[in-house]
Order: sequence, then C-alpha cells, then structure tokens
Amino acid sequence: MKLLRLTRLSVLMGFLPALAGCGHPSGVMQPVALAAGKSTTQVDMLVATTRQPSGDPATLFNGERSPKPSMTDVAVSIPSKREPGTVQWPQRLPPNPATDFAVTRVKQIDTIPEGRAWFRQHIQGGHALVFIHGFNNTYEDSVFRLAQIVHDSGMQATPILFTWPSRAQLTGYEYDKESTNYSRTALEQSLRVLAADPDVKDITILAHSMGTWLAMESLRQMGIRDGHVNAKIHNVILASPDIDIQVFAKQYVEMGEPKPKFTIFVSQDDRALAASSFITGNVSRLGAIDPSKEPYRSRLEKAGITAIDLTKVKTGDSLHHGKFAESPGIVQLIGQRLMTGQTLTDSNISLGQGVAAVVGGTARTVGTVAGAAVAAPLTIVEQPMRKRQPTGTEVEDDLESDRKPTPLTQ
Repeated sequence: MKLLRLTRLSVLMGFLPALAGCGHPSGVMQPVALAAGKSTTQVDMLVATTRQPSGDPATLFNGERSPKPSMTDVAVSIPSKREPGTVQWPQRLPPNPATDFAVTRVKQIDTIPEGRAWFRQHIQGGHALVFIHGFNNTYEDSVFRLAQIVHDSGMQATPILFTWPSRAQLTGYEYDKESTNYSRTALEQSLRVLAADPDVKDITILAHSMGTWLAMESLRQMGIRDGHVNAKIHNVILASPDIDIQVFAKQYVEMGEPKPKFTIFVSQDDRALAASSFITGNVSRLGAIDPSKEPYRSRLEKAGITAIDLTKVKTGDSLHHGKFAESPGIVQLIGQRLMTGQTLTDSNISLGQGVAAVVGGTARTVGTVAGAAVAAPLTIVEQPMRKRQPTGTEVEDDLESDRKPTPLTQ
C-alpha cells in the first residue's frame, strides 16, 4: 500500500515541471486605481465562496473550508493589448492595468437582498453564467479565469463565480475532492437563490475539471429533493470533466426530468485527467473519452448529451486541460451559442479548417469549413433525447436506469 501511494505521488510530481512555468505573483486582490485615459475593459462579477477568509485584503480567501458562505462584488480590469485565451498575470505588484489583469473593486456583500440588488445593477438580458473552477486553483486564479472567459467569449450574461476551498497544491488532490463534497449544498442553495430572483430568466452552469463533480452533485441533490432540476437552469457545460464515467451516468439519471441541455468538452491528450485516472485506480474519466467511438457515441446521442472533442485543438496549455478557455474559437462558441441553447450544426457556425459534426451516425462539415471528419480538430456528437430499453451495457444502463434507489441486497 505504501509503495502504491509513493508511485501515485511520483506520477503527480511528474507534472510539476509543466506547472512550474505557470507561476505568478500571489496577492493580487488588493484593488488598484485606473489611470485616466487608459484603454481597458472591466468585467464585474459576483463571487460566492465556501473558502475561509484569509484576513488579508491581498488574497481575501484561502484554501481552507468555512461553514459560512461569503459573497463579494469584484471588478477586474483587462488590458486592451493581449492574446485572446490568455490571462495577463502581473510580473510584479501592484499590477499595471495597462498591461496586466488587475482588480479594481472589492466589496463585501452581506445579505441575499444585497446580492439581488447587485444582479439588477449588472443584468444582461436576465441571463446568468455560474462558473465553477477546477482542481488546484486559488481564489484569485478563479477570479481572473472567469474574467478572461467573459471577456473573450463576448457573452451577454451576468457572471457569477462559485469558488470552493482548493488548497492549490498539486499534492492536495484528495483534499480538494473532499472540498467539493463539502461545498455541494452551498452551491445548490446558491443556484436556488439565483433561480428565485424574478430578474433571472435563465442560468448556464460552466464547470471545469474537478468543479464538474461539484456541479453534478449539486444538481443531483436538487433533482432528488424536487424531482427535477430547476427549470431556469437551461444549460450545463462540463469542460474536461474529472468524473468517473459510470458515476456521471448515475448522477445524470438521478437529476430527474426534465433535464438541462448538457454539453461536455473532452480531449484524449488531457494529461491532468490521465493522472486523475491513475490516482483513482485507472478508472476512465469522462473528459478523456473519444465520443466518436462506441459505446460512447450511441450512448451520448441517445441521452441527448452533446460531446465536443478538442483533442486536436492546440493551445499554450502544456497539460491540455484548459482548452475550453484558452482556444479563442471554443470560448466564443461557449459565449455566443452554447449559452443561448443554439444548435452547433447549422450553417452559421465556423470554428476553423476541418471542423466536423457527427450527428445521427453521419459526419458533416460545420459552417463554411472544409475537410473530412478523420482530420477534424473538433468533433460534435449531438442528438435529441430518444426513449429506449436498457441493453445491459455499462454506461447505457446507468444513463437510462430508474432514478429510484435500489437496495443493495437485491
């Protein structure tokens, strides 16, 4: 057992060189003033968290758990000159808004009415985006990532960040996973409060990596309590989902009916999910499947889940784990089509040369691009829900099974 733990730790440590290049100064949450005449864009967000307050205005919250959730109004300035898909971390503090992402406002929100007032002041057509970050993220990591996604996607929605207690340590995988479990009721309650606001027309959930587990567990809880997920939650987007495939299928079924529209981003070259698979006993992760191959293709089609394969999409992420946010075309796809519930297979979509859709068992090009499916950098599996009988095959059984619990003795 000890040898196995050391082996698993060595696998994680193998990722340290790749992560070392991502270092940046910590303590960027202290607001800075914007100089007059500077060309920047501001992203306003509401941040809900189950993290413990740090007592330091430069960090606000740490990676420990708090029994009392907190809400904060945060504004982030984004410089005009930057590469889309990137977060311009400052090389030194304080940040320079002309060249760096910089926090320009932090205000604590103490009550739900204050939170609703904030939403009314920042309303974008009644659309709300709830972003849930993944493993190994600090509070400021998640704030800057959401600001980048909102800015680069061009989405017309009010951004809300739910950040859970990650210690932001490569060796803290198990602590982080338990922190998602610790936070699932708080996320469920946050979604309920948001949905109860009459100014909110619809909600899109965008979750990444380990945060997809938290999203699925919270939605499952909601479904078990109410018989279905709140009707205002229209879309759920899972990017690089770090979830056991069979567990995901159970979570999906136990949400009840009707369900939100589900989209998953997968990539077979995701090194972070490869490590997660090893840590969890070589169990396949949902975010690493090939959705064009059986049994996944037909299972996803029949369940009405859209799968987008990013394996051949190239970004600067050495772990290939953050493509959904770092690829300009993909992040715009999220903001301009997925959030609004539009189909991905009409003539108005074009993501680049050779992009193809797989629909109903056939491959076709998307929009004005050319190229065969075999060379496609992005594959889409999209099909309406269809009723069918279970066949006894692993994932299909779970995706279609009776949502009522079965005694273990049967």
